[in-house]
Amino acid sequence: MEIQDLPKDKKIILFDGVCNLCDSSIQYVIKHDKKDVFRFVSLQSELGLKILKHIGINPTHTDSIVLYEPGISYYYKSTAALEIAKGLSGFFTLATIFTILPRGIRDFVYDYVAKNRYKWYGKKESCMIPTPELKAKFLE
Repeated sequence: MEIQDLPKDKKIILFDGVCNLCDSSIQYVIKHDKKDVFRFVSLQSELGLKILKHIGINPTHTDSIVLYEPGISYYYKSTAALEIAKGLSGFFTLATIFTILPRGIRDFVYDYVAKNRYKWYGKKESCMIPTPELKAKFLE
């Protein structure tokens, strides 16, 4: 898939495909994405790397979730997480209250968790393979 072929009506979440915390987070988003807003791409995938290059993020310095709205904008770190929470149903919509905190403080906490995510939650040998029912939500 090429950048121009990305769905314009979906928000694309780029995530660390080998991180157990990230995998659990993506499963949560899928479960609570009642409006079918999101699509998913691993940061390690060919398409993930194309998107990062397109929006000007160096993939060697990315240990963060990225939310990309094709043709509109992109968000990363804590701002991406909060923007994703806005689109969900359930408990995490309350997380948007953290937007009152300065981004620097939010990102400091985010970076601390991101730096320790493999140590605390573990790492997979390879990216998850979605079930046939979920395959349409993952872009290749």
